[in-house]
Amino acid sequence: MDVRVPAIISQAVDQHAEEAPFLWLLRDGAVVAPHYSLVDLTKLDNRVEAHLDGLRIAGDAGWAACDKQLQYQEPGEVFAAAVLALESGEAAWIRRVYEVVGAAPETQRGLVSAFGWVDRAWWRGEVRDLLVAESPFWRRLGLAAAATQRVDPGPVLLESLQAESPMLRATALRVAGSLGRTDLLPVLQAQLTSDDDAVRFSAAWAATLLGDRGAALRQALAFVEADHPRFAAPALGVALRALPPSEGQQWLGHFARQPQTLRHAVVVCGILGDPVNIPWLLEQMGIPEIARVAGESFTLITGVDLAEEELEGEWPEGFAAGPTENPEDTGVAMDPDEDLPWPEAALVAAWWTRHQAAFRSGQRYLLGRPLAPEHLQWVLGHGMQRQRVAAALERKLLSPGEPLFETRARGNAQQQGLGLPIQGA
Repeated sequence: MDVRVPAIISQAVDQHAEEAPFLWLLRDGAVVAPHYSLVDLTKLDNRVEAHLDGLRIAGDAGWAACDKQLQYQEPGEVFAAAVLALESGEAAWIRRVYEVVGAAPETQRGLVSAFGWVDRAWWRGEVRDLLVAESPFWRRLGLAAAATQRVDPGPVLLESLQAESPMLRATALRVAGSLGRTDLLPVLQAQLTSDDDAVRFSAAWAATLLGDRGAALRQALAFVEADHPRFAAPALGVALRALPPSEGQQWLGHFARQPQTLRHAVVVCGILGDPVNIPWLLEQMGIPEIARVAGESFTLITGVDLAEEELEGEWPEGFAAGPTENPEDTGVAMDPDEDLPWPEAALVAAWWTRHQAAFRSGQRYLLGRPLAPEHLQWVLGHGMQRQRVAAALERKLLSPGEPLFETRARGNAQQQGLGLPIQGA
């Protein structure tokens, strides 16, 4: 019996070291998913935390299990190991995590997420060291780590905004925007003409959030117009919210007239929130390729839950989205609308006929109510993740000098910040 107990304990610790990264990977997708609420996110976070706690209790054995998982060089494994290392303060453990991130830079988001997970008192010294690192790569991680908990990195932010490294500048630009550093707006605007796409986009995104309604907006819209594979969608989310509604309607018409930007037009309907666009949106629900995102925009305006109100339809026969099982099919892109309900256009139209009198054309709505600070606060607490992202952007545009609400933070911390009771235990 004495021989078997350690083996059983070892298996349990190994399971914690395997499950924590797996659940973090689920969480990494959940923070931008259309079907996760803040309570859902908190429940998932508690599952992650339960496995991390098992590793903490195991002490050195917990670290050894995480260290073994680091051989796979994946972000989730880096996250779990980094949480243990940062909380322990063990220099050798932290150095081991850094070695893996340095060898596999694609794992860096796991490290940044760990900085956002742990109490800032445990990482203050580590972040400070990263912020003064000679390598632009590590300084970038220091900036990103500080921003996860909306901590101003101090003078190093201005230095990084003027750094030679484009990647460092791009990160610094986004951090400045997220923190509400309106005093740095002229520095950000100077980067709008950069030759580097990431720098130019980050400058446009951040400067728009900080109040620029001129050159920054035009640059953001240029990324949308070009249908940039990385930056079109986030540029659209900021620029169309910042434009005057009349100009937003003009852009909607422009996108709708071009087949390659029709999806943008459908998304813009939800962003603008004007019920005047709903009849056109209902028509788009008959096009399989954009039906589900049209349903999402309809919900973003009206607040109706298509599944709860039984307004869902069936998957169209013969329609395929995302990769298939056909070995000759070269398409590998995942279905971007996988987690969205399929609207039954006729049922949705009937619902709109019954309820449209409650909406006024020319008014911007979000989840069925006019945009107002108190409603945005409600959406941040009770909406789904994509809806919460929308509310965070709207609130930031109303108050450029305030930090952008972090919808990716730990669920219980978000609930506390919003003054809500902790739910999801």
